[in-house]
Amino acid sequence: MTLLLFGFGGGEIIIILLFVLLFFGSKSIPDVARNLGRGMRQFRDATNDIQRDITDSVKDVKRTIENDEEK
Repeated sequence: MTLLLFGFGGGEIIIILLFVLLFFGSKSIPDVARNLGRGMRQFRDATNDIQRDITDSVKDVKRTIENDEEK
């Protein structure tokens, strides 16, 4: 039975986790995970901001076109 996570099997995930444990140490893993979570949240927020800006710009262009057609 393999656990599929980005195409990795169960054994590969265990090896990766052991490498992370050896590389960072058990005390700094929570800090690494916390910083990774913050980075992911900031990336998601930035992506949402860009999408909102694009949507607002499209709405503004549509309003401008509609106003021009009414005149």
